[in-house]
Amino acid sequence: MSLILYLLSPSVAALLYVCYRILVVPRFSPLRNLPGPPVPKWFGNHLLHVLDPTVSSKVYEILVKRYGRSVRIRGLGPWDERLLTLDPASLSHIMKNTTIYEKPWQSRRLITSLIGCGMLSAEGQVHKRQRRVAMPAFSGQNMRSLVEISFKKGMQLRDVWMHMLPLEAEKADTSPSAQINVGLFLSRATFDVIGLAGFDYNFNSINDESNELFVAYKDMFEVAISQGSPFRTLLSIYLPTVNKLFPDETVRSVQRGKEVIHRVAGRLIQEKKRKILEGEKSGDPYEGKDLLTLLLKSNAATDLPPEHRISDDDILNNINTLMFAGSDTSSLSMTWTLLLLAQNPDIQDRLRAELLSIAPEFPRTLSDLSEDEVQSLHTALSGLPLLHNVTRESLRLIPPLHSTLRVATQDDEIPTLYPVHNKDGSMNEGKHSFPIPKGTCIHLSFEAFNLDKAVWGDDAWDFNPDRWDHLPEAVQRYPWHFSNILSFSAGQRACPGVRFAMIEIKTLYYILLTNFVFREAPVKITKHNVVLTRPYLAGKFKDGTQCPLLVSRFVPPH
Repeated sequence: MSLILYLLSPSVAALLYVCYRILVVPRFSPLRNLPGPPVPKWFGNHLLHVLDPTVSSKVYEILVKRYGRSVRIRGLGPWDERLLTLDPASLSHIMKNTTIYEKPWQSRRLITSLIGCGMLSAEGQVHKRQRRVAMPAFSGQNMRSLVEISFKKGMQLRDVWMHMLPLEAEKADTSPSAQINVGLFLSRATFDVIGLAGFDYNFNSINDESNELFVAYKDMFEVAISQGSPFRTLLSIYLPTVNKLFPDETVRSVQRGKEVIHRVAGRLIQEKKRKILEGEKSGDPYEGKDLLTLLLKSNAATDLPPEHRISDDDILNNINTLMFAGSDTSSLSMTWTLLLLAQNPDIQDRLRAELLSIAPEFPRTLSDLSEDEVQSLHTALSGLPLLHNVTRESLRLIPPLHSTLRVATQDDEIPTLYPVHNKDGSMNEGKHSFPIPKGTCIHLSFEAFNLDKAVWGDDAWDFNPDRWDHLPEAVQRYPWHFSNILSFSAGQRACPGVRFAMIEIKTLYYILLTNFVFREAPVKITKHNVVLTRPYLAGKFKDGTQCPLLVSRFVPPH
């Protein structure tokens, strides 16, 4: 009998601890002093409402009216009480204090299982070392080569679409058009750009999707993230051995992709290191301008202490991070922009006219531009006000990254700009901070701040690029990381590739909009938050990301 009790005691202790964490701890958390919406079921939650981009903006508005801007919501279960902050002062405090507020281990485990421990998932000193090594690669001077790469790939995409269009229209009074899944081709184009700019590797995926490294990355990002089972994903986070013991097709696909990436990208790293070393020995330095070369040079700099350097695995992980964060986000931003322009043809016409205003200097054939002329084109594009406004407005209205999570690593007092409401929902005018206990999960919605009507005005949910010519004072109070919006995050973990993204997408906008006209296709496109905010055809989620538009050649008026 004593042996049975001895064997059972660890299990009983574990069960008691779980019950304590689920039933007792949440009841005594200071977070329960904050107001929040009711949960109709014991295992109910609010995640669907705050994460679904088709309803989340309305949900946030209702929560603010009823409970203020510091709201308690339910996560996965009754043990998972979370803070949803819609207060700019609170968000600024959380994003600034990265040693107190980290990404939850669940998020880090999921990211690391796919692309390794790069800047997206690393924390603490590891993240600081990686960011210190990576930042010189994103300097303005090093971005010059990206201009020409983006230009060449934009021209290649233009030629592919031209060949997809019929030579004659079905009706005499219309231009010939074709229904093109613009999201698919923009994804291929950004993969090509990031491949060349990232590590001098040509996927050539605009014309051919058979490249093994391209297929590996696409399987990782599209199959694993977009098409994977949510239940299986949760299971793999909390019980990772399940994937090893009982792998399904998604798991096997990810594993095959990781093996290809490790083999091919790992070989590229070694080749780059060899070229750099040979250049140092010969006295003729290797002048590669891709980010991999710049990362390796930065990591080997003589003024960088050995303890601050990162390993080859860290280099590979950050290349994978660059592929994910730099490719998907840019292609989705451009996809949403083309859809918004198709829905607003007057703005599309105005933007095209502005782009064509620099055409006398850069002829529409574009093919024969020299490298210096391409750089001049980028300079001209950077000075076009409506192009900048459309780019910012699209990123504001549909940020590719809808929201993110943080967890408190210690007890803290969070400041607020707006009064904190009492538990019953009434306003406490004198209360401008609240305590948060260690271990609390915090939901930060970038979309909520981008679409806040109290900041942006009553038309905050509308696509209105002209708003940027006369921003409300409340908007200008928070510059964040990029142009008063949170689409590139904020604080020390803000996206380092903002300049990279602006060069790429503005160059592609110029080439596409001066050659094509975009109109809505007779389909319904919906938004889904699958790590990033992606377009899908209504009722066809399993078919993957799609955004078909009617595309026709632009014929300038005579």
